[in-house]
Amino acid sequence: MKKFAFVTLLALALAICSCGHTIPTAITNTEANGNWEAELTPSAGMNGLSFVTTFSVIDTAPLDITAFGFINSGPCFATGLDQEPVSGSASFGTNTGTGQVTGTLTYIVHSSVPPGNLLTLNGQLSGTSNGTTTTTGTLSNGVVWGTWTLTNGPETPQCTGTGNFIMCQGTATCSIP
Repeated sequence: MKKFAFVTLLALALAICSCGHTIPTAITNTEANGNWEAELTPSAGMNGLSFVTTFSVIDTAPLDITAFGFINSGPCFATGLDQEPVSGSASFGTNTGTGQVTGTLTYIVHSSVPPGNLLTLNGQLSGTSNGTTTTTGTLSNGVVWGTWTLTNGPETPQCTGTGNFIMCQGTATCSIP
């Protein structure tokens, strides 16, 4: 009986000591930054939209957008640099062994002239990182692809649609991995 009690107490002690203990994992942080160009496929009744933007973000956070401008916007948005309020966020991780970056990105454009139009891009992000477990890497060959949705404001009933997009880091063309 004493042996049984001792074994039971030992098992209980080991179970309690192991609670909350995790094996540390290696983490590689990556910063996505620089110039990006997005091309949206046309939707019924809408010409394709395209824009350029500059932003930075590390792993999971809101985008720090420092520049934005439509290349072609049609009647739904003002054309030109920094004419529209923009925001976004990203959530991605880096495989420490391979440097492969995967995750998601959301980018939102609100129209100021004409008011009320809203363009939302939701996509998958991919690329490579030169980071290590002790240094923050830089994303290269970045690609974001997914779907876009445009909802109209009160003055522009024609500004609605959905479609696909691709956003390329540092280049006008890239391909979905």
